[in-house]
Amino acid sequence: MPSEEFVRGMLYMSLTIVGVPGNTAVILAFLLLLYHENRLLPADAIVLHLACVNLLVVGVRCLLETLASFRLASIFGDLSCKAVIFVYRTSRSLSIWLTFVLSAYQCLSIAPPGSRLASFRVIVANYLGFVFLFLWIINTCLSSAAVLFSFGTQKNSSLINHGINVQFCYVHFPSKLSKQANGAAQVGRDVVPMTFMTLASLMILFFLYKHSQQVKGLRSGGGGFGGSERRAAKAVVALVTLYVVLYGVDNGLWVYTLTVRKTMTSSLISDLRIFFSSLYAALSPYVIIASNRKVNGRLRCAAQEKTVK
Repeated sequence: MPSEEFVRGMLYMSLTIVGVPGNTAVILAFLLLLYHENRLLPADAIVLHLACVNLLVVGVRCLLETLASFRLASIFGDLSCKAVIFVYRTSRSLSIWLTFVLSAYQCLSIAPPGSRLASFRVIVANYLGFVFLFLWIINTCLSSAAVLFSFGTQKNSSLINHGINVQFCYVHFPSKLSKQANGAAQVGRDVVPMTFMTLASLMILFFLYKHSQQVKGLRSGGGGFGGSERRAAKAVVALVTLYVVLYGVDNGLWVYTLTVRKTMTSSLISDLRIFFSSLYAALSPYVIIASNRKVNGRLRCAAQEKTVK
Protein backbone atom coordinates (compact mmCIF):
# COMPACT_ATOMS: atom_id res chain seq x y z
CA MET A 1 0.00 0.00 0.00
CA PRO A 2 1.41 3.43 -0.94
CA SER A 3 2.31 5.60 2.03
CA GLU A 4 -0.06 8.34 0.84
CA GLU A 5 -3.05 5.99 0.96
CA PHE A 6 -1.95 4.69 4.37
CA VAL A 7 -1.77 8.19 5.83
CA ARG A 8 -5.13 9.06 4.29
CA GLY A 9 -6.64 5.89 5.72
CA MET A 10 -5.26 6.60 9.21
CA LEU A 11 -6.62 10.16 9.17
CA TYR A 12 -10.11 9.04 8.17
CA MET A 13 -10.00 6.13 10.59
CA SER A 14 -9.14 8.50 13.46
CA LEU A 15 -12.16 10.66 12.57
CA THR A 16 -14.35 7.56 12.43
CA ILE A 17 -13.11 6.23 15.78
CA VAL A 18 -13.67 9.59 17.45
CA GLY A 19 -16.81 10.78 15.67
CA VAL A 20 -19.04 7.72 15.47
CA PRO A 21 -19.01 6.84 19.23
CA GLY A 22 -19.28 10.50 20.26
CA ASN A 23 -22.31 11.31 18.13
CA THR A 24 -23.90 7.95 18.90
CA ALA A 25 -23.54 8.67 22.63
CA VAL A 26 -25.24 12.07 22.27
CA ILE A 27 -28.09 10.53 20.27
CA LEU A 28 -28.49 7.73 22.82
CA ALA A 29 -28.56 10.21 25.71
CA PHE A 30 -31.36 12.28 24.16
CA LEU A 31 -33.35 9.17 23.21
CA LEU A 32 -33.13 8.03 26.84
CA LEU A 33 -34.18 11.50 27.93
CA LEU A 34 -37.13 11.37 25.54
CA TYR A 35 -38.09 7.91 26.83
CA HIS A 36 -38.05 8.95 30.50
CA GLU A 37 -39.55 12.45 30.16
CA ASN A 38 -41.71 11.94 27.04
CA ARG A 39 -40.55 15.26 25.59
CA LEU A 40 -37.53 17.23 24.48
CA LEU A 41 -36.96 20.94 24.92
CA PRO A 42 -36.41 22.83 21.63
CA ALA A 43 -32.69 23.29 22.32
CA ASP A 44 -32.37 19.55 23.04
CA ALA A 45 -34.18 18.71 19.80
CA ILE A 46 -31.77 20.92 17.85
CA VAL A 47 -28.73 19.27 19.45
CA LEU A 48 -30.18 15.80 18.77
CA HIS A 49 -30.72 16.72 15.12
CA LEU A 50 -27.19 18.13 14.94
CA ALA A 51 -25.72 14.90 16.33
CA CYS A 52 -27.67 12.85 13.77
CA VAL A 53 -26.36 14.80 10.77
CA ASN A 54 -22.84 14.80 12.22
CA LEU A 55 -23.06 11.03 12.49
CA LEU A 56 -23.98 10.95 8.80
CA VAL A 57 -20.97 13.12 7.95
CA VAL A 58 -18.53 10.89 9.81
CA GLY A 59 -20.19 7.54 9.11
CA VAL A 60 -20.94 7.97 5.42
CA ARG A 61 -17.80 9.77 4.27
CA CYS A 62 -15.00 9.00 6.73
CA LEU A 63 -15.86 5.34 7.32
CA LEU A 64 -16.15 4.59 3.61
CA GLU A 65 -12.96 6.53 2.85
CA THR A 66 -11.19 4.43 5.49
CA LEU A 67 -12.39 1.16 3.94
CA ALA A 68 -11.33 2.29 0.47
CA SER A 69 -7.95 3.66 1.58
CA PHE A 70 -7.01 0.36 3.23
CA ARG A 71 -8.51 -1.50 0.24
CA LEU A 72 -10.90 -3.39 2.50
CA ALA A 73 -13.82 -2.78 0.17
CA SER A 74 -14.28 -1.64 -3.43
CA ILE A 75 -17.38 0.48 -3.06
CA PHE A 76 -16.83 3.59 -5.15
CA GLY A 77 -18.57 3.06 -8.46
CA ASP A 78 -20.55 5.75 -10.28
CA LEU A 79 -23.75 5.17 -8.32
CA SER A 80 -22.07 4.91 -4.92
CA CYS A 81 -19.98 8.04 -5.60
CA LYS A 82 -23.12 9.98 -6.40
CA ALA A 83 -24.81 8.72 -3.22
CA VAL A 84 -21.83 9.29 -0.91
CA ILE A 85 -21.02 12.80 -2.16
CA PHE A 86 -24.71 13.78 -2.12
CA VAL A 87 -25.31 12.54 1.45
CA TYR A 88 -22.01 14.00 2.65
CA ARG A 89 -22.61 17.46 1.19
CA THR A 90 -26.21 17.56 2.40
CA SER A 91 -25.41 16.43 5.95
CA ARG A 92 -22.32 18.67 6.11
CA SER A 93 -24.30 21.77 5.17
CA LEU A 94 -27.10 20.76 7.55
CA SER A 95 -24.52 20.53 10.33
CA ILE A 96 -23.53 24.12 9.63
CA TRP A 97 -27.08 25.44 9.51
CA LEU A 98 -28.15 23.54 12.64
CA THR A 99 -25.21 25.03 14.52
CA PHE A 100 -26.52 28.44 13.47
CA VAL A 101 -30.08 27.54 14.57
CA LEU A 102 -28.72 26.36 17.93
CA SER A 103 -26.73 29.56 18.44
CA ALA A 104 -29.70 31.72 17.40
CA TYR A 105 -32.11 29.89 19.70
CA GLN A 106 -29.67 30.11 22.61
CA CYS A 107 -29.32 33.83 21.95
CA LEU A 108 -33.12 34.16 22.14
CA SER A 109 -33.18 32.06 25.32
CA ILE A 110 -30.94 34.40 27.29
CA ALA A 111 -32.34 37.64 25.85
CA PRO A 112 -33.74 40.06 28.48
CA PRO A 113 -37.30 39.06 29.56
CA GLY A 114 -39.97 41.09 27.83
CA SER A 115 -37.80 41.96 24.83
CA ARG A 116 -38.76 41.19 21.23
CA LEU A 117 -36.01 38.58 21.06
CA ALA A 118 -37.43 36.74 24.07
CA SER A 119 -40.94 36.69 22.60
CA PHE A 120 -39.61 35.49 19.22
CA ARG A 121 -38.17 32.40 20.96
CA VAL A 122 -41.71 31.07 21.52
CA ILE A 123 -42.47 31.38 17.81
CA VAL A 124 -39.28 29.53 16.86
CA ALA A 125 -40.02 26.77 19.39
CA ASN A 126 -43.57 26.27 18.02
CA TYR A 127 -42.40 26.03 14.42
CA LEU A 128 -39.13 24.18 14.96
CA GLY A 129 -40.32 21.18 12.93
CA PHE A 130 -40.94 23.44 9.93
CA VAL A 131 -37.46 24.94 10.37
CA PHE A 132 -35.93 21.45 10.18
CA LEU A 133 -38.00 20.58 7.10
CA PHE A 134 -37.07 23.83 5.34
CA LEU A 135 -33.36 23.27 5.99
CA TRP A 136 -33.54 19.71 4.64
CA ILE A 137 -35.29 20.84 1.45
CA ILE A 138 -32.92 23.76 0.78
CA ASN A 139 -29.72 21.83 1.45
CA THR A 140 -30.91 18.80 -0.52
CA CYS A 141 -31.58 21.02 -3.53
CA LEU A 142 -28.19 22.73 -3.23
CA SER A 143 -26.44 19.33 -3.20
CA SER A 144 -28.16 18.08 -6.37
CA ALA A 145 -25.15 18.96 -8.53
CA ALA A 146 -23.28 16.11 -6.82
CA VAL A 147 -25.73 13.61 -8.34
CA LEU A 148 -25.41 15.07 -11.84
CA PHE A 149 -21.63 15.49 -12.05
CA SER A 150 -20.10 12.77 -9.79
CA PHE A 151 -18.47 9.66 -11.24
CA GLY A 152 -16.44 6.76 -9.96
CA THR A 153 -13.84 6.99 -12.73
CA GLN A 154 -12.10 9.90 -14.40
CA LYS A 155 -13.73 10.90 -17.66
CA ASN A 156 -12.34 12.75 -20.64
CA SER A 157 -9.00 14.31 -19.72
CA SER A 158 -10.02 17.48 -21.61
CA LEU A 159 -12.37 18.21 -18.68
CA ILE A 160 -9.51 18.24 -16.22
CA ASN A 161 -9.72 22.00 -15.68
CA HIS A 162 -13.42 21.76 -14.85
CA GLY A 163 -13.26 18.84 -12.41
CA ILE A 164 -12.37 18.08 -8.82
CA ASN A 165 -10.54 14.95 -7.73
CA VAL A 166 -11.87 13.64 -4.42
CA GLN A 167 -9.60 10.60 -4.49
CA PHE A 168 -12.06 7.74 -5.13
CA CYS A 169 -14.59 9.85 -6.98
CA TYR A 170 -14.45 12.64 -9.55
CA VAL A 171 -16.75 15.62 -9.85
CA HIS A 172 -16.85 16.81 -13.48
CA PHE A 173 -18.48 20.08 -14.44
CA PRO A 174 -19.37 20.76 -18.08
CA SER A 175 -17.70 24.16 -18.06
CA LYS A 176 -15.57 26.49 -15.98
CA LEU A 177 -18.61 28.71 -15.40
CA SER A 178 -20.70 25.84 -13.99
CA LYS A 179 -17.83 24.84 -11.72
CA GLN A 180 -17.43 28.37 -10.37
CA ALA A 181 -21.21 28.82 -10.01
CA ASN A 182 -21.50 25.61 -8.02
CA GLY A 183 -18.51 26.61 -5.91
CA ALA A 184 -19.92 30.07 -5.24
CA ALA A 185 -23.24 28.50 -4.16
CA GLN A 186 -21.45 26.23 -1.70
CA VAL A 187 -19.34 29.05 -0.29
CA GLY A 188 -22.43 31.22 0.09
CA ARG A 189 -24.28 28.36 1.76
CA ASP A 190 -21.49 28.22 4.37
CA VAL A 191 -20.67 31.91 4.73
CA VAL A 192 -24.27 33.02 5.36
CA PRO A 193 -24.89 30.81 8.43
CA MET A 194 -21.33 31.42 9.61
CA THR A 195 -21.96 35.17 9.60
CA PHE A 196 -25.28 34.82 11.40
CA MET A 197 -23.97 32.39 14.00
CA THR A 198 -21.01 34.66 14.68
CA LEU A 199 -23.39 37.58 15.28
CA ALA A 200 -25.55 35.38 17.51
CA SER A 201 -22.50 34.31 19.51
CA LEU A 202 -21.40 37.92 19.94
CA MET A 203 -24.88 38.75 21.23
CA ILE A 204 -24.67 35.79 23.63
CA LEU A 205 -21.36 37.10 24.96
CA PHE A 206 -22.89 40.57 25.27
CA PHE A 207 -25.85 39.24 27.26
CA LEU A 208 -23.51 37.22 29.49
CA TYR A 209 -21.34 40.27 30.12
CA LYS A 210 -24.35 42.50 30.75
CA HIS A 211 -25.83 40.00 33.21
CA SER A 212 -22.51 39.60 35.06
CA GLN A 213 -22.32 43.36 35.43
CA GLN A 214 -25.87 43.50 36.80
CA VAL A 215 -25.24 40.89 39.48
CA LYS A 216 -21.72 41.98 40.32
CA GLY A 217 -21.42 42.40 44.07
CA LEU A 218 -24.85 40.87 44.68
CA ARG A 219 -25.53 37.54 46.34
CA SER A 220 -28.37 36.52 44.02
CA GLY A 221 -28.89 36.49 40.26
CA GLY A 222 -31.35 39.37 40.44
CA GLY A 223 -33.89 37.53 38.29
CA GLY A 224 -31.47 36.86 35.46
CA PHE A 225 -30.86 33.52 33.79
CA GLY A 226 -29.48 30.64 35.82
CA GLY A 227 -26.26 28.68 35.84
CA SER A 228 -27.56 26.01 33.45
CA GLU A 229 -28.43 28.65 30.86
CA ARG A 230 -25.01 30.23 31.21
CA ARG A 231 -23.34 26.85 30.69
CA ALA A 232 -25.50 26.19 27.63
CA ALA A 233 -24.70 29.62 26.24
CA LYS A 234 -20.97 29.12 26.71
CA ALA A 235 -21.18 25.66 25.11
CA VAL A 236 -22.87 27.16 22.04
CA VAL A 237 -20.16 29.82 21.78
CA ALA A 238 -17.55 27.03 21.97
CA LEU A 239 -19.29 25.10 19.16
CA VAL A 240 -19.49 28.20 16.99
CA THR A 241 -15.81 28.99 17.59
CA LEU A 242 -14.89 25.41 16.65
CA TYR A 243 -16.98 25.71 13.51
CA VAL A 244 -15.55 29.07 12.43
CA VAL A 245 -11.98 27.84 12.79
CA LEU A 246 -12.40 24.47 11.05
CA TYR A 247 -14.82 25.53 8.33
CA GLY A 248 -12.82 28.69 7.77
CA VAL A 249 -9.89 26.49 6.76
CA ASP A 250 -12.23 24.24 4.76
CA ASN A 251 -13.74 27.11 2.76
CA GLY A 252 -10.31 28.67 2.23
CA LEU A 253 -9.18 25.41 0.61
CA TRP A 254 -12.40 25.24 -1.40
CA VAL A 255 -11.83 28.73 -2.83
CA TYR A 256 -8.30 27.64 -3.71
CA THR A 257 -9.61 24.61 -5.67
CA LEU A 258 -11.91 26.94 -7.62
CA THR A 259 -9.15 29.33 -8.61
CA VAL A 260 -6.15 27.08 -9.21
CA ARG A 261 -5.74 25.25 -12.48
CA LYS A 262 -5.63 21.48 -12.93
CA THR A 263 -7.09 20.59 -9.54
CA MET A 264 -7.72 17.07 -10.88
CA THR A 265 -4.01 16.26 -10.82
CA SER A 266 -3.96 15.84 -7.04
CA SER A 267 -6.53 14.94 -4.38
CA LEU A 268 -4.50 16.44 -1.51
CA ILE A 269 -6.58 19.63 -1.28
CA SER A 270 -9.85 17.67 -1.36
CA ASP A 271 -8.57 15.32 1.33
CA LEU A 272 -7.65 18.26 3.56
CA ARG A 273 -11.06 19.86 2.99
CA ILE A 274 -12.91 16.68 3.92
CA PHE A 275 -10.70 16.21 6.96
CA PHE A 276 -11.25 19.69 8.39
CA SER A 277 -14.99 19.75 7.69
CA SER A 278 -15.41 16.26 9.17
CA LEU A 279 -13.29 17.20 12.16
CA TYR A 280 -16.08 19.48 13.39
CA ALA A 281 -18.57 16.61 13.13
CA ALA A 282 -16.18 14.37 15.07
CA LEU A 283 -15.27 16.81 17.88
CA SER A 284 -18.55 18.67 18.46
CA PRO A 285 -20.29 15.81 20.35
CA TYR A 286 -17.56 15.90 23.01
CA VAL A 287 -18.17 19.61 23.54
CA ILE A 288 -21.85 18.74 23.98
CA ILE A 289 -21.13 15.86 26.38
CA ALA A 290 -18.78 17.97 28.47
CA SER A 291 -21.13 20.95 28.73
CA ASN A 292 -24.64 19.45 28.71
CA ARG A 293 -25.66 18.07 32.10
CA LYS A 294 -28.64 16.22 30.67
CA VAL A 295 -26.48 14.31 28.22
CA ASN A 296 -23.78 13.70 30.81
CA GLY A 297 -26.30 12.53 33.41
CA ARG A 298 -28.11 10.13 31.09
CA LEU A 299 -24.88 8.58 29.87
CA ARG A 300 -23.72 8.07 33.46
CA CYS A 301 -27.03 6.49 34.40
CA ALA A 302 -26.86 4.17 31.39
CA ALA A 303 -23.28 3.20 32.28
CA GLN A 304 -24.22 2.51 35.91
CA GLU A 305 -27.20 0.39 34.90
CA LYS A 306 -25.00 -1.60 32.55
CA THR A 307 -22.45 -2.12 35.35
CA VAL A 308 -25.13 -3.31 37.79
CA LYS A 309 -26.49 -5.82 35.28
